[in-house]
Amino acid sequence: MTPRPESSGSRPKGTAGEKIPEQPTAAQQKSATKKTAVPKQGAAKKAAPAKATAKKAAAAKTTVGKTVAKKAATKKAAAEKTAVEQPAAGTATAKKTAAKKAAVKKSAAKKATTIKATAARTTAVKAAASKSTAAETVAGKAAAAKSPAAKTTAKKAPAKKAGTAERAAATTTGAEAVAKKATPAKATAKKAAAKKTATAKKTATAKKTATATSTVAESPAKKTTAGKASADEAVAKKSAAKKAPARKAPARKAPAGQAPAGDAGSAQVVPPEMEVAVSPAVDAVDRERLLAGTHHAPHSVLGAHPVPGGIAFRAFRPYALSVTVVSGELRAELHNDGEGFFSGLLPLREVPAYRLIVEYEGTVLETEDAYRFLPTLGDLDLHLIGEGRHEELWTALGAHPTTHEGVTGTRFAVWAPNARGVRVTGTFNFWDGTGHVMRSLGSSGVWELFLPDVGEGELYKFEITRPDGSKTQRADPMARRTEVPPATSSVITSSEYEWGDAEWLARRAEAPAHEAPFSVYEIHLPSWRPGLTYRQLAEQLPGYVKNLGFTHVELMPVAEHPFGGSWGYQVTGFYAPTARLGTPDDFRYLVDSLHRAGIGVLMDWVPAHFPRDDWALAEFDGRPLYEHEDPLRAAHPDWGTLEFDFGRNEVRNFLVANAVYWCEEFHIDGLRVDAVASMLYLDYSREPGQWTPNEHGGRENLDAVAFLQEMNATVYRRVPGVVTIAEESTAWDGVTRATHHKGPSGFGGLGFGLKWNMGWMHDSLQYMSHEPVHRKYHHGEMTFSMVYAYSENYVLPISHDEVVHGKRSLVSKMPGDWWQQRAGVRSYLGFMWAHPGKQLLFMGQEFAQGAEWSEAHGPDWWLLDPGYGAEPDHRGVRDLVRDLNTVYRATPALWRLDTDPAGFEWIVGDAADDNVLAFLRLDPEGVPVLAVSNFAPVTRQDYRLGVPDDVPAWHEALNTDAARYGGSDVINPDPVKPEPQPWHGRPASIRLTLPPLATVWLRPA
Repeated sequence: MTPRPESSGSRPKGTAGEKIPEQPTAAQQKSATKKTAVPKQGAAKKAAPAKATAKKAAAAKTTVGKTVAKKAATKKAAAEKTAVEQPAAGTATAKKTAAKKAAVKKSAAKKATTIKATAARTTAVKAAASKSTAAETVAGKAAAAKSPAAKTTAKKAPAKKAGTAERAAATTTGAEAVAKKATPAKATAKKAAAKKTATAKKTATAKKTATATSTVAESPAKKTTAGKASADEAVAKKSAAKKAPARKAPARKAPAGQAPAGDAGSAQVVPPEMEVAVSPAVDAVDRERLLAGTHHAPHSVLGAHPVPGGIAFRAFRPYALSVTVVSGELRAELHNDGEGFFSGLLPLREVPAYRLIVEYEGTVLETEDAYRFLPTLGDLDLHLIGEGRHEELWTALGAHPTTHEGVTGTRFAVWAPNARGVRVTGTFNFWDGTGHVMRSLGSSGVWELFLPDVGEGELYKFEITRPDGSKTQRADPMARRTEVPPATSSVITSSEYEWGDAEWLARRAEAPAHEAPFSVYEIHLPSWRPGLTYRQLAEQLPGYVKNLGFTHVELMPVAEHPFGGSWGYQVTGFYAPTARLGTPDDFRYLVDSLHRAGIGVLMDWVPAHFPRDDWALAEFDGRPLYEHEDPLRAAHPDWGTLEFDFGRNEVRNFLVANAVYWCEEFHIDGLRVDAVASMLYLDYSREPGQWTPNEHGGRENLDAVAFLQEMNATVYRRVPGVVTIAEESTAWDGVTRATHHKGPSGFGGLGFGLKWNMGWMHDSLQYMSHEPVHRKYHHGEMTFSMVYAYSENYVLPISHDEVVHGKRSLVSKMPGDWWQQRAGVRSYLGFMWAHPGKQLLFMGQEFAQGAEWSEAHGPDWWLLDPGYGAEPDHRGVRDLVRDLNTVYRATPALWRLDTDPAGFEWIVGDAADDNVLAFLRLDPEGVPVLAVSNFAPVTRQDYRLGVPDDVPAWHEALNTDAARYGGSDVINPDPVKPEPQPWHGRPASIRLTLPPLATVWLRPA
């Protein structure tokens, strides 16, 4: 084994995060005193015959011309020094003074006697004290145990020679002796060190038989015996002696020529820096940083590290009474350095596999040392995070129960680049993270720690030291499970769920959403059936939605949010389904149940903004991180929230990966992206002077555009069959255009699959709210949508936003008496389902709930109670919705060419005085459906409409005025045959009876 590299202090050289200062040897210090220049190479030449005396000879001020004869003359003195210097490396240095050099032999004998504490080692130690030869194996190993800097016997003879020369030089003058023996801080630390040494001797003697020597001192001839002797005796005494400020190695002396620990057979010259056994205790600077929570590299200090003299073990266990290292048969109690720090120096060749026994008041724990593990994140993870391209970010950051290096526990990782330090706190450490300091993984800004024996179900947060030194406890941005609000902690979790929706996933990509039947039931899960959990909802919701015939459900945001009144639109846990209804696996069960019932699952997703809660994302590490650093760009003027900084790689990565996460981990079939307009415009809801133009002088948020394009491209590439839907309320060009296709504005498309048609929704509801007598003046509000119907792939939304905050429910928007209101809703829904585009209807509107929706109590299900007098009125509307979906799904003309102008033809769009609209919907084969709406409260007999002449007869497929829906039952029961009379520019025409406030669908007979 080659000599270890040079080390400084108590920390091994080359450990990440440490600064290793260069420190002079004792020889160099003495040379500087004499103002002589003795080259190191000269000293090495002189020492060649002895192999190990180079730098100690220099330390003794031996000139290049000194001869071997002088060493022989002082051999007796060297023998005496062997008994003195070896224990002195650990305990005697702090006690010696220049004035006592004359009585060194007597003092050395006294110290040697003190160190020999246990009966099991008495013979071996006495042999060393009586100057036994290197051939005596037992004595040699005992000597190695006393002097961790020299564990082998192969170097013992050269050490004696060097020691003789050194001792001779040391007795020349008192001043030289003081310079030679003193440490850099000895002048101030001498008394403290001596006092600690005396205390340590008593403590170590008392503890040896009780803890260490019971397993250590059974066989002095074994290598493990030597190591255990050091652990039980030398470690406690030496660490106590060296805890004083005079802890650093270069000023202390050890016998020249000693080999590095664990290198008995080495014939190489060992640098003097490697010969000095150092204090294993954590130095003052590291100690202060660990206590303050500002250490970037705790693993470089804590744990087990090779140092001159052996292996230094250091533990930081606040409130512990004792810490013991256990490795095989070795059992060594570490010295209590105070304030939760424990340390010890064991004369081992290499770091062993070990565990810690930690004694607290009333309990003893045996555990792995968290600071002995390599990082759980690799270079590729960090590289991708830095570039903002880690598409599975949730697998890298957050808290993950795992087995690391053969040990079970949980790995924690968090991105906090501005933090001075990060610690993990939770139920596993009684919310005191002092002893669980995370390490910084370089410029990535990621902090990481693997905690053994910590598992699923534990609560946790990150304690972050801000740049100003203050501290904040934050929930994990990547937490995949949280506490039930208003509690805010993150929860360690892993999924064991086994999916049963393989058949659904296999066929969902058969046709794109815009070319397939797509009718959506929007749900706020916590209030759909108040009090039900995810699993209880799974027993009721799929059957209800399937019975109504909807193809999909859209769940209002299920990501965790602190305030229920936000309905989920102010998210704090972007990766966690709300704990109000159960666990993440419970949510998986609900999605799986819907899939097995043939129902797709869409989810509202909110990447536009986040709330300012001081335990969540706002100024997460003490400075703007997830939000934009410009306060004007960060503050959302409408909702009092903060907008994401879409231009920052890591933030963009956080959101893109989040979109992928819901689709891959929870099998979500589509994401409806909330508040897209607020993301796209820098001046959104801002007055002049409150926003800054982009680099081109425009109002477009270029960072948000790039983010949305990347998100859509990534989701569609990774998860075939999903759809993304934009809630975008402006005329932004190319929302549903492919990202690589540029439009008139010069921008590539945003890449969404569908877009909410907010214009259609506002215009049509405005028209329906007018009294029928006034509707003729607003007729264009019902026809204008067809001017731009094919500019995007649209969804026609009657969402939660339209039935709250004084807007009234859908039925209550209608004018007239109760009968007219219900008839108005039925006619409107018939018109909506026939109009180009997909449909979305919010819960409660399917049965004409009269009251606005409230998240506190949800839909008024009592309206469907058979005991309620008006129950048939509400049930009739619900039956109509079921039939609309049934006919719709069975009629390709109503959905196959939704985004193609070839799928629509006006019959009459200008009959404003009649309040009548009529149009054809066509499938790719040209098979038509005729939709006619009469928004007047009068029956129109023999109303003539132009039709194609290639359809021999028409029959009613659906009539919203049918008696079973609560209508007046004005119907066309028999097939209607075209007449050869041209009308409305068509070669033929039919005469229909149009019911009041009704929509009629007719298909070829």
